[in-house]
Amino acid sequence: MSALSLTLFTPSGVLLQVGPLKLAARRLKALGFDVNIDEAALAKHQRFGGDDDTRLAAIHRVAKQAPDVALASRGGYGLTRLLDRIDWKLLARSVEQGTRWVGYSDLTALQMGLLAHTGAQSWCGPLAADDFGRETLDEVTPDCFAEAMTGELEAVGFRTAEGHDGLQAKGVLWGGNLTVLTSLLGTPHWPKVKGGLLFVEDVNEHPYRVERMLLQLHQAGVLDQQKAVLLGGITDWKKSLLDRGYDLKGMLAHLRTVTKTPILTGLPFGHVDTKVTMPFGMKVQLVVEGRDVLIGWH
Repeated sequence: MSALSLTLFTPSGVLLQVGPLKLAARRLKALGFDVNIDEAALAKHQRFGGDDDTRLAAIHRVAKQAPDVALASRGGYGLTRLLDRIDWKLLARSVEQGTRWVGYSDLTALQMGLLAHTGAQSWCGPLAADDFGRETLDEVTPDCFAEAMTGELEAVGFRTAEGHDGLQAKGVLWGGNLTVLTSLLGTPHWPKVKGGLLFVEDVNEHPYRVERMLLQLHQAGVLDQQKAVLLGGITDWKKSLLDRGYDLKGMLAHLRTVTKTPILTGLPFGHVDTKVTMPFGMKVQLVVEGRDVLIGWH
């Protein structure tokens, strides 16, 4: 079997240094991928990986090339600027040809738009520079990514808090970065998923802001339409003197009083060192036994 072709591209924030991208390319080659770095991957314009036209052209160029894997170099911000101009049918054709678009964080905008406009699936997983380009890389993240890209991976598992034993559900797995997700609500780029499994993660967002965004989704009718909500990493937020005991647990306790949808914690995904790779927009099955959660697909 020939090596899977993998293209690194920069659709969002600027890459300040070339080192992490080169390290990522070496590690990905060591995993057996035939790695290509897009010609505009190191472009710079203000805080972006090139101006809007440059980044849009890169996305369309990768879609036309249709590699086996299209892996974003990093997140940040920038894709929201491009959503109204992306040729979604072109991206969907690349998916039909076998391309797996992979990333998280700001790439949530592209994944949501792709599902909303075409129903095409993508993959939530690591970023090139932010994960494969780190000084130290765990074993789970690259192994899970490689198995997902070759089609060997059919399930991911994790431990959650007590209280969900026996829960079983089937539905479309979707979601991503909560801030990006919420910003798309009410736009044409929001996929209307009912009976799905919604997963969310975020970074540098205090629990009260996470609560406010989740309440917005609830008040818009989104949470009650899902079979489960899976909470990934809510990381790097700072406590405030005003909290007076309010924290993530308090936030979750309140949310569970307003929505009937089960909220499971512990999903190893988001701005965390160890993350799984999962399908986005694919129908999956969720099974909980005790505190063990399994998400499977075919």
